[in-house]
Amino acid sequence: MKIFMLVNMPPNLLLLLSGIVLLLIGLVIFFAIKSKNATIRRNEIHDRLQQIEGRFDALQLETLESKLNPHLFKNILNSIQSHAYQTYFALDKLGHVLDYILYESRKKFVTPKEEVEFAKSLIEINKIKISPLFQLKVKTKINEEEPLYKQHLLAPLISIDLIENAFKHADLQSQDAFISIIFEFYGDHFYLTVCNKISSRKPLIKERSGIGLMTLEQRLRIIYKDHFKLEKSVEGDVHIAHLKINLLEHKAQMLAAR
Repeated sequence: MKIFMLVNMPPNLLLLLSGIVLLLIGLVIFFAIKSKNATIRRNEIHDRLQQIEGRFDALQLETLESKLNPHLFKNILNSIQSHAYQTYFALDKLGHVLDYILYESRKKFVTPKEEVEFAKSLIEINKIKISPLFQLKVKTKINEEEPLYKQHLLAPLISIDLIENAFKHADLQSQDAFISIIFEFYGDHFYLTVCNKISSRKPLIKERSGIGLMTLEQRLRIIYKDHFKLEKSVEGDVHIAHLKINLLEHKAQMLAAR
């Protein structure tokens, strides 16, 4: 019936109708191509933004790390200089710490095992600041059989700020003063918990004071995105800092980005 109507349609009307149909087909093709090009362009813009964001993060991280290493190095030298008579007992630890700062810290990632060993050496150096009777507890709860424990997934020097902050702000004089440092690794997670009794004396405010913890939070955000948790709290006169990093999710993110 529809074919019969088209056959009996006046030629001018048929030509007009054909033109409209062709125009509609052309518009459909045009918008389809335009939509495809827009999608491609959107993808190109997204990729470009990702590249720019990656470069910005890398530059920001490089800037943070350039601040971090001299800051740490200066703190170590100050400790040794002010307690020169005890330096002999920390020389072997000092060699390890300096090697780590000069060489390992240049790497993007180290193994959790390497970072824990470095942190222990750093604690030994910091011990020269305090009395032999001071209560300093260092514990490790680590499952060394976990594969990720020996894989390069942990940012170097990620543990130092919490440790140095404890020695800086701890009450080193009272009889019940203490510092507790616990390293843990299990379930593909790295944990660091640092507690100390807070000194009642207010520390002198120095230029660039607080750069350590600020730098730590910035580095964690840039490197680990949503795969970390840093909590700081005060209970009575005890300061508690707890860092947790999900290295399995971080590794999956790294592999997905390749």
